[in-house]
Amino acid sequence: MTYKLTYFNFTALGEPIRFLLSYLDIDFEDNRIELEQWPSVKHTMPFGTLPLLEIDGKVLNQSSAICRYLAKKANLAGSDDWESLLIDIAVDNFKDFGQCLKSYWFDPNEESKAARYVTLVNETIPYHMDKFENIVRENNGYFVNGKLSWADLFVVGVLDHLIYRVNVDLLKDRPNLQALREKVLAVPKIKAWIEKRPLSFDIA
Repeated sequence: MTYKLTYFNFTALGEPIRFLLSYLDIDFEDNRIELEQWPSVKHTMPFGTLPLLEIDGKVLNQSSAICRYLAKKANLAGSDDWESLLIDIAVDNFKDFGQCLKSYWFDPNEESKAARYVTLVNETIPYHMDKFENIVRENNGYFVNGKLSWADLFVVGVLDHLIYRVNVDLLKDRPNLQALREKVLAVPKIKAWIEKRPLSFDIA
């Protein structure tokens, strides 16, 4: 089977898919679109969004659905329906947090953006990140049931981009999340991916 991932030249929602493909030891084409190219190609995308994963020419969108599909192949999607549900909840909670940050960095008004940043740093980030820290602590170092799942890969894959965007160390004074990040990045096939992946503005 041939795999082609199309995403921007940074981590964000593309990186969990790259992590999972690497974890599965799947050789994939890492097709990266520069931001200045996007307006000219957006209309060619099924729903005008990225990432896209092509498997034998079949085009798939929606990052969570793609991750869940790959995670099932990797046995990282839950051992039963309940565990799978908890993993989905963890991912969706983190995506909601990401949306809160996204509303800040895409605000075109500098005055309201500055006001948003104060709220972000003093309220939004501590509220969410402390909850994530407690969840990982209560689950013996992972997001769900004390074992590696695609929720862990998703969060760690997206983290660098969020940290870059808000210029805040989201893991400061959160030792359980720090340890989780180290564990995910130490997975041999993910570590190998990180060592060879292209540099981009959010990880340079």
